[in-house]
Amino acid sequence: MRSILIALTLAAPAAPSADVIRPSANPVNLVDANRPLSATYTYQGERRTLDDFLTRTKTNGFLVLRGQKIVHERYTDANRNTRFQSWSMAKSFTSAALGIALREGHIRSLDEPVTKYLPELRKSGYNNVSIRHLLWMSSGTDWDEREDVPRMQIAANQGQSLTRMAARQQPDWTPGSQFEYNSMNSYVLARVITEATGTPYHRYVEKKIWQPAGMAGAAQISSDGKGESLGYCCFQATDRDYARFGLLYLRQGKAHGKQVVPASWVKSSTSPSEVNPKYGLHWWLGGERDFMAAGFGGQYIYVSPEHDVVIVKSTTSTGAHDQEEVLAAFRAVAAKVS
Repeated sequence: MRSILIALTLAAPAAPSADVIRPSANPVNLVDANRPLSATYTYQGERRTLDDFLTRTKTNGFLVLRGQKIVHERYTDANRNTRFQSWSMAKSFTSAALGIALREGHIRSLDEPVTKYLPELRKSGYNNVSIRHLLWMSSGTDWDEREDVPRMQIAANQGQSLTRMAARQQPDWTPGSQFEYNSMNSYVLARVITEATGTPYHRYVEKKIWQPAGMAGAAQISSDGKGESLGYCCFQATDRDYARFGLLYLRQGKAHGKQVVPASWVKSSTSPSEVNPKYGLHWWLGGERDFMAAGFGGQYIYVSPEHDVVIVKSTTSTGAHDQEEVLAAFRAVAAKVS
């Protein structure tokens, strides 16, 4: 994973363009009840501490919600107003937006082919591949996440169209038959949302998620050279607003007592797909009813319905991270504060 960001840093002279999405006029209130927090957990037979974990993984922002109370919040070389890069946590926002578009009737079924909305992909490996299979990360296209994501990000940085890149993807295996993590799938889904709703992805996220879910700050969503939101990465937002997104899913899609994301979509998104028991619809699953949005470098929005807890971890580094250890640490914290 480290090689991906090194490649991006060396080969991409400019950042992608970005669209600003505006905050809610009625933010969800998070009560400041910050207190010291120490926790220990066992991983690979070794007793470890939360402080060591956060230091070793070069964590810059760490926030723990118990319900709507911020029971712990700490920053290193950052503060509560810092907008952290989401990396692939953005995929979970894309999933939420797609679920809303489905509820509103813009998309009739997850079994529709993406080429119904994006006919320019009919000569590619995405021809007749269903929306469901992209959500499962089971599109069947020829893709190497480690090698292809840097090329994808560099193309966006240099002002190129990622739709053209998607149109060059070749079929490799039967869609829906296995799991292969593929960021291009998420970009294509963001494009489907734009075409199905008639609203640019970033504006749809603003109107249907960011504002009704009560986000307190503005955010940025990066786009390619044609102004198409990336969808697979690159939100810039505060940890408190990432926590509000986790809280939205902790509350089965509700904010301010109103349904923002359909409850049925929250359930199906955080249930195992047919191709990977640890992955739902663009959410990673812990296996104990807990789930999380995860991004390169150690970005996380973790949700524990059992303990009524949301944890956000952000970093500006490229430090390696072990997702199984992350789960062990987060579960210990959730149990400690519940």
